Amino acid sequence: MTDLIHSDCIAGMQTLKEGSVDLVVTSPPYNIGINYGTYDDTSDRSTFIQWCQEWAAEVKRVMADEASFFLNVGAAPSDPLLPHQLILALTEGGPEFVLQNTFHWIKSISVETKKGDTISAGHFKPINSKRYVNDCHEYLFHLTKSGCVPLQRRAAGVEYSDKSNITRWGHTGGEDKRCRGNNWFIPYDTIQSRSEDRPHPATFPVALVEQCIRIHGQDQTQHLLDPFSGIGTSALAAQRMQVPHFTGFDIDEDYLETARERLTIDAEDTSQQLP
Repeated sequence: MTDLIHSDCIAGMQTLKEGSVDLVVTSPPYNIGINYGTYDDTSDRSTFIQWCQEWAAEVKRVMADEASFFLNVGAAPSDPLLPHQLILALTEGGPEFVLQNTFHWIKSISVETKKGDTISAGHFKPINSKRYVNDCHEYLFHLTKSGCVPLQRRAAGVEYSDKSNITRWGHTGGEDKRCRGNNWFIPYDTIQSRSEDRPHPATFPVALVEQCIRIHGQDQTQHLLDPFSGIGTSALAAQRMQVPHFTGFDIDEDYLETARERLTIDAEDTSQQLP
């Protein structure tokens, strides 16, 4: 069941039962002047932080005790403190979440191999500046009520490059999977037209939400919530990962209509691929 609801997220979440959500994945406005269709992204910092504490308090209320809340936050190079100020406000004040893990969503990376070759992968928005470098990552804060929520680390893991480690380490149980760690390289999907393929100024990849579902536990996720649903990226991930119930709110009806269209197209594509 997928519920895409045209509503302010605070008012919308107030209609949900306490403790009814297993997983929350969202990316709120960053208050850095992004041109959304409806929302004004230019509040002063204190007003923005207070608003985040208000909607986050509702998130905490609807979360089950063993639920996970993955909060994606980026920043402008000229204003790097926002993610840190926000996470302090959500953990030391307001709803008083526990920061259980900090993940880094790597959108682009260059790595030098043992042979001295440099391999570059991913996408980033280049900036023209004498003071700042290109910003190729965003934060993904893992917040919980207790700080003790079990994760399925290997479900979101990677295969061993050295297969001898499978038998060398007893904790593997013979499985060719290890914990991926807190750096997640997930590039944007290549698009042909922003207005048609990504008609929203600030989206994250479906794969990022899928990774959150895996590490929290696909079998533990019966109800996924995204308070800032946008064009339905989290809803799409829930559909692909067969999460029984998804709820998303957004104040922009055009974004929600795009989300519904994406879900329909994806479901049709999936059905055509089945034997």
